[in-house]
Amino acid sequence: MASHFKLSKEMCPKNQEEKAYVSKVPHASAVGSLMYAMVYIRHNITHAVGVVRRYMKNPRKEHWMAMKWILRYFRGTTNQALCFSGLNITL
Repeated sequence: MASHFKLSKEMCPKNQEEKAYVSKVPHASAVGSLMYAMVYIRHNITHAVGVVRRYMKNPRKEHWMAMKWILRYFRGTTNQALCFSGLNITL
């Protein structure tokens, strides 16, 4: 996990604007896809996926930014295709 990501449960959404933003984010689907990749293809992302997985129940924008960072890393280091079904993520 990059050192510039300092994630904690205190970052969870506190107002309606933050909750509305997070409700549009496919955080749980992305975590599930990365967990599949972690188990079968890329074992080196285990720690990072474990960190973002902790906040699946109540993620905030910072948690989603960390998830996108992992997805960018994954995209840049693998030549194997993964199907992130239904995920429209702008990396």
